[in-house]
Amino acid sequence: MAVRRNHHALVAPGPQGRPRCPGQRWALARPARRCEGGHETPHVRGELQVIISIVGAGNMARAIGTRVLSGGHSLRLHDRNPGKAEGLATSLSEAVSGADVQASDAEGAAAADVVVLALPYPAGREVAASLGAALSGKVVVDISNPVDFSTFDSLVVPPGTSAAEEIAAVVPDARLVKAFNTTFAGPLASGEVAGRPLDVFIAGDDDAAREAVASVVTSAGLRPLDVGPLRRARELEAFQFLHMASQERLGLGWSSGIAILP
Repeated sequence: MAVRRNHHALVAPGPQGRPRCPGQRWALARPARRCEGGHETPHVRGELQVIISIVGAGNMARAIGTRVLSGGHSLRLHDRNPGKAEGLATSLSEAVSGADVQASDAEGAAAADVVVLALPYPAGREVAASLGAALSGKVVVDISNPVDFSTFDSLVVPPGTSAAEEIAAVVPDARLVKAFNTTFAGPLASGEVAGRPLDVFIAGDDDAAREAVASVVTSAGLRPLDVGPLRRARELEAFQFLHMASQERLGLGWSSGIAILP
């Protein structure tokens, strides 16, 4: 198990994202302890053990996995093709010294502290629905952009919603967060564009879940930008659609990033 010291402790989540214990802080750590009222909360003092799973084994899974491991976290990889997950696990373990990474089945992936759906839309929604109750209470990250890839000229979600909100609807007890959708795999793997750490926009309705993802992003050497509730995913997905559609016209070669200055 990879063990790291994390200075970005977060508020412990309770129902609807409220703190379980007044003044208590949280950073996705084990083992659990009990506070007044009998609620279980993660122990946060000292060194932390954070397990992150990635569902999918494509370019974005590789890039996110690289950053996660660079932050010292443990990584579990799951794909409907087990061979792809095993191959990616081997590749990442060779690329990142001391990495704790292994392929996992669906049950193991859902048991992680943070579950990243590194899948296109609507595949991410379908996988989330199949995991169902196993994701209850989990921080689940959607990275998708619901682009109509047959025309590359529109989004496939109805007006007034987003891929993230559609996924949240099928796993209502999960703590859904939108993140990493404005990054391309190449720059994300390296962690920067033009010598500047990538900005990662984060949206979600659960305050503690957003903070948990922000902590992971920070540990990975990136800059988290909390843009508020999950409905902001609508703008993030539209913004990235413009970013994607402009690559050829602007000659960017899928090596650009979206940043807020300064």
